[in-house]
Amino acid sequence: MLSLIKDKTKTKKALTKAWKSFENILPQFLSILVIVGIMLAALSPETISKLVGQQSGWLGMLIASVIGSITLIPGFVAFPLASALLNNGAGIMQIAVFISALMMVGIVTLPLEIKYFGKKATILRNSSAFVFSYIAAIVIGMVLR
Repeated sequence: MLSLIKDKTKTKKALTKAWKSFENILPQFLSILVIVGIMLAALSPETISKLVGQQSGWLGMLIASVIGSITLIPGFVAFPLASALLNNGAGIMQIAVFISALMMVGIVTLPLEIKYFGKKATILRNSSAFVFSYIAAIVIGMVLR
């Protein structure tokens, strides 16, 4: 309201830009929500717990980290997804490695990254990020136990 009182033109311009950004994000957001909804409907909490639950151990962490490395999901969708998975039986360390790998490792974007940064730098960055996601998950697991 303060912005509107101060300068109506700038406020209208800012709201128009914000709406356009929202329109650009909305299809991605809705598609991810549909995928998450279908996944949570198809997988029972027992299945989620078996695959990436606390008792799944290192195998569950490996599954979560590989899925996270391959998946290309924006952060504003990843965190609600992580919450839904945690509420349905996933383990904290498994979700921590999933989110860390999701945010830092980019298998899908590898060709583009190689094009701009070179093969050696890309492989070094992604492999370091993959290892760091395990370190972050272990630290989170130790802190939250």
